[in-house]
Amino acid sequence: MTETAAPSKLVLTLSCPDQPGIVHAVSGVIGSVEGNIIQSQQFGDPDSGLFFMRVEIDSPVGRAPVEEAMADIAKRFEATWNIDDLGRPLRTIIMVSREGHCLTDLLYRQRSQELPIEVVAVVGNHPDLAPVAQFYGVPFLNIPVTKDTKARAEAELLDLVRSENVELIVLARYMQILSEKVCEEMAGRIINIHHSFLPSFKGARPYAQAHDRGVKLIGATAHYVTPDLDEGPIIEQDVTRVTHADSTPDMVSLGQDVERRVLAQAVRWHAERRVLLDGARTVVFAR
Repeated sequence: MTETAAPSKLVLTLSCPDQPGIVHAVSGVIGSVEGNIIQSQQFGDPDSGLFFMRVEIDSPVGRAPVEEAMADIAKRFEATWNIDDLGRPLRTIIMVSREGHCLTDLLYRQRSQELPIEVVAVVGNHPDLAPVAQFYGVPFLNIPVTKDTKARAEAELLDLVRSENVELIVLARYMQILSEKVCEEMAGRIINIHHSFLPSFKGARPYAQAHDRGVKLIGATAHYVTPDLDEGPIIEQDVTRVTHADSTPDMVSLGQDVERRVLAQAVRWHAERRVLLDGARTVVFAR
């Protein structure tokens, strides 16, 4: 007796050169295996000439038949595509230095099931945030980074990525620059957060610099990491207003709150397969 695959809820993402018939073909494939489209979003970029699609599928025959049926369509349209179980938590490493506001927020959201991630480890180049990880029951690994130990530290990081089948790295105020090797191996799978003053107010004490200049808006940017420092494709941004009455500590507090929100949103969208790369930009199929 042949076993029947358990019904599955799936998410399909696809990008390919824009041309007629893509949506019809994908819908036909899903229908051919008795699948039901729960949600579908599409975008054709006139600048890049690429078409992007995200589809949530209720499949009574499981995942494998959908993948098999999609393979020929993907080849026909020269598509980059992926099918995953809808809502599956991504195996994630969070990297930190000494500031804990983003780490605490992400671990809380994971525990309360607000984020579809499974944090397998917190990696810090300083030991300061080990108690935060321990409070949430997540292993903490201290990997110090100096000029002399950087190569060895990154080799240890990549060993952890491979041994734990890590799918996402989140830089939660990690104050070290990752090498080109790490960026390439984890391309499209490393998310960073920083204040949105860049390229202004570089270096130390950016909020003090912004306060001295009388800045009225402060914000944060979450983006994918590339070898070009802080220039990777942007996923999410937000701002909050400040006034002349706000001190530098006030601005730091407001800025950290924006950083928490923006990073959590970017991680959520990535984990839900809502972000597709479009060259130096992203297509974000937000709800």
